[in-house]
Amino acid sequence: MRLFGIGPKRDETHQIVNDLGQKGYRMTPQRMMIVAAVENSSDHISAEEIHAQVVQKYPNVNISTVYRTLDLLEELGMVIKTDLGGGSVRYHPVDKGHHHHLVCRDCGAIIDLDEKVMANLKESLLRDYNFVAELRHLGIWGRCVKCNRKLAREDGTA
Repeated sequence: MRLFGIGPKRDETHQIVNDLGQKGYRMTPQRMMIVAAVENSSDHISAEEIHAQVVQKYPNVNISTVYRTLDLLEELGMVIKTDLGGGSVRYHPVDKGHHHHLVCRDCGAIIDLDEKVMANLKESLLRDYNFVAELRHLGIWGRCVKCNRKLAREDGTA
């Protein structure tokens, strides 16, 4: 069943809706559309992008409704929020797994980072600091190889 034309492509949307209902949260059509937008996104999605989808069906929905729903979903452990640059945070469902990104400060390129790299960091933090890190979703900032080459050419060091 597709919700309002942007419905679930996966069963997890119904699961989130069911989980919210069981926890006593009202499932308004707007809230259902927000859940569907997050679940159906093939990539990280911003509150603004979700709002743009929802207002197509419900023009009077305020972006604060989107933010409140996303905050609730994050609080309940159903979505992960991260800052990948560009002036807004992005969201993705928890069930899409742990993943990390290298984010170029110059061009904004986002490169997926192998989970194995973070396993070594997690082990080091536990061993050296007795700190149990929750490395679910990280953005590590720096400069990509393309921008490094460009900078080297500009500096005359290439």
